[in-house]
Amino acid sequence: MPGENLTREEARARAALVEVDSYEIDLDLTTGDETFASRTTVRFRGTEGSSTFIDLISAAVHSVSLNGRDLDPAAVSDGVRLQLDGLAGENELVVVADCRYMNTGEGLHRFVDPVDDEVYLYSQFEVADSRRVFAVFEQPDLKAVFTFAVTAPAHWRVISGAPVAGTEEVAAGRRWTFEPTPRLSSYVTAVIAGPYAGEESELVSSDGRTIPLGVYCRKSLVQHLDADNIVAATRAGFTFFEREFDRPYPFTKYDQVFVPEFNAGAMENAGAVTFVESYVFRSKVPQAMVERRVVTVLHELAHMWFGDLVTMRWWNDLWLNESFAEFASTLAAAEATEWTSSWTTFNSLEKSWAYRQDQLPTTHPIVAEINDLEDVEVNFDGITYAKGASVLKQLVAYVGREEFMSGVRAYFRRHAYGNTELVDLLRELEQTSGRDLGAWSREWLETAGVATLRPEVQVDEGGTITAAALLQEATAEHPHLRAHRLAVGCYDLVDGVLTRTHRVELDAVGARTELTGLVGRPRPDLLLVNDDDLAYAKIRLDDVSLDTALHHLDAFAESLPGSLVAAALWDMTRDGEAAARDYADLLLGTLLPGDGARADSTVLMVLLRQLTTTVELYTAPARRAEVQERTAGTLLELLRSAAPGSDTQLQFARAFAGRARSGEHLAVVQDLYDGTTTLEGLDVDTDMRWVLLSALVAGGRADAAVIDAELVRDHTATGQRAAAAARAALPTAEAKEAAWASVVDDGSLPNALQASVIGGFGRVHDVDLLRPFVDRYFDALRRVWAERTNEMAQQVVTGLYPVQLAEQALLERTDRWLAESTDAPPALRRLVLENRDGVARALRAQERDAR
Repeated sequence: MPGENLTREEARARAALVEVDSYEIDLDLTTGDETFASRTTVRFRGTEGSSTFIDLISAAVHSVSLNGRDLDPAAVSDGVRLQLDGLAGENELVVVADCRYMNTGEGLHRFVDPVDDEVYLYSQFEVADSRRVFAVFEQPDLKAVFTFAVTAPAHWRVISGAPVAGTEEVAAGRRWTFEPTPRLSSYVTAVIAGPYAGEESELVSSDGRTIPLGVYCRKSLVQHLDADNIVAATRAGFTFFEREFDRPYPFTKYDQVFVPEFNAGAMENAGAVTFVESYVFRSKVPQAMVERRVVTVLHELAHMWFGDLVTMRWWNDLWLNESFAEFASTLAAAEATEWTSSWTTFNSLEKSWAYRQDQLPTTHPIVAEINDLEDVEVNFDGITYAKGASVLKQLVAYVGREEFMSGVRAYFRRHAYGNTELVDLLRELEQTSGRDLGAWSREWLETAGVATLRPEVQVDEGGTITAAALLQEATAEHPHLRAHRLAVGCYDLVDGVLTRTHRVELDAVGARTELTGLVGRPRPDLLLVNDDDLAYAKIRLDDVSLDTALHHLDAFAESLPGSLVAAALWDMTRDGEAAARDYADLLLGTLLPGDGARADSTVLMVLLRQLTTTVELYTAPARRAEVQERTAGTLLELLRSAAPGSDTQLQFARAFAGRARSGEHLAVVQDLYDGTTTLEGLDVDTDMRWVLLSALVAGGRADAAVIDAELVRDHTATGQRAAAAARAALPTAEAKEAAWASVVDDGSLPNALQASVIGGFGRVHDVDLLRPFVDRYFDALRRVWAERTNEMAQQVVTGLYPVQLAEQALLERTDRWLAESTDAPPALRRLVLENRDGVARALRAQERDAR
């Protein structure tokens, strides 16, 4: 709607007029299934005689009173903003409205549990959706004290960011009143309500306060809630962060709630964090998922200081908020939990995401230009999270660990409960490190793109290095040759193990840096640029090192160097420097069977994802069926030989099911699903049954009746999502048409079900099933973007793009839409450009593979 997209200039102008003291928010959640009652009292200071607006997206505004003067709601409200004229120095605004429940994971989301028909609510306010629940000056730099009161059914639990001050029985149920919060931005406040169940504990903060801890989920899931493990990670994080930040936890209690149909991994609401419900493990999951949950718990906890206590002034510093939490959570996991190899995980998962994002035509500097809210919504990307965290890791190496943390501590002391910009943190780091960070900031934060580093080595007849250099290459689009703080490692095969025998740490500047520390040493079997993963750059191997890697990539004693070399080989494949079939053979013949991949669950998970992309998109179409069959066969062999009950066995089972296409392989899947064949240690539990059934459905071996029967066995929200995905994966034109109609034409599905249907729609063995929808996709883009909320529209635009048809015709059709749609919203064009890049890259890889 007009006015919904707040601009940065509007926010600046409003912040110059208004300073907010407090909100009193009274919500009645008993008034119906579609809407709830919202009463907001705002006290704020303003410039005498000035005019401004307050944000409210509502179903109906019943009354507006400014300083005792009743305003006509119809005259001051446009459905998004309330116009406020004639401000006084001290103002009180009272707004009474009805607001809508959402099913998109934004605002106040409403979910009905199919197990017991109980209703669950949770708020999700980032970026700008607190205005869907109460009247608010919706921008992060207008902090205030918030006091919530909530009326709800008496058997519910109601949670907010502050402790409960009191309850009273009322005609409609019960009314909860909460203590006032500290000064917060509205997007980190929270209301969570429903018959949530769980466990409660406590810990003692570094200042001696007792901090209550709550861990909750839906009551139909509570039997699967391993609260002890979540609390253990939380305790470790509290100890680590309070010590490193030299500041006690800034709030009064800490609840963690696992909520249904959540769009992200988690949200850092102050004192009341919400998590995606898939982190409640009802079936066996890979250890990669367990580690990811720990890192997510620590990520949100780090936000209590960096993001909630001290908050960005405007969304252009979103990157710093997220990057710091990403860096800090990985550091805490590696140093304070059992997940000591978390930096390997970071390299395999997060950093690979950053490199992918940074090579898109839509890449942007870490400090992005955020002109309005639409810019923010599409900026939760690999630059904001992963590249930013990678650069912060390099900054720590550049200024020193203790100097970095000393600067962070000073930053918290100076800016507690306030708002900041990047320069405020850099100023503190300059003070503690003695380094001028202006040039570093311009070089790393204000330019885009990723460079490539490759070694150049000369040796004499005896194999001694006579000269060595590090060459840095940039792209024509982003020709920045940055300064890198990095290490170069020498690895030799010692008793069959690749062991580091020498390491040089240096600053690499410009196009060529001499590696004088290697001269006079024997040439190693493998020379690893960016050893220990300090720098942010793609790396390449010299010929000798490449040969060693191809034959001994599973021989590293540690997981991190192995993952760095594997990443380099993957980059070569993505960049069309190596044939996709060769990379698939390397994965299947060396990496996946080797101890290196098995030692780290996340590395194995990432390699299996890369295998799928390689086989399905990067191999030459003429040879693809052969590669697909060989891949499935090798995965089946790996599954059968895996240690019973191991993480490897579980991941290979899922991967094999996903790749099974032939009658022979689908028969194996059928036998595992039916139970006529068993593998020792492999538990065909509820979620594994859906994995196997979905493979059978996509392969044409199971129909809708089988899906319905499985849903009877698993009549849960997770089962509904799995069934929706399976129905959309049925290999018939009718099933694809029904899926398309439910997502694009109807558009009433809740966010989680929509995502499931989209995922199933694109799961095809015969890509011709998707061809009738290519033109329809492009024809629908503008309408979907205009009619749906941002989260829902992004799901459609990215998820329904038929990348499975990675061929020249799709590239040309995409180019035609872009040429005809120069006036389309920039955020929409950005997503389409990114979709296009995936096809263009696949075509380059296919051409290389064909050669």
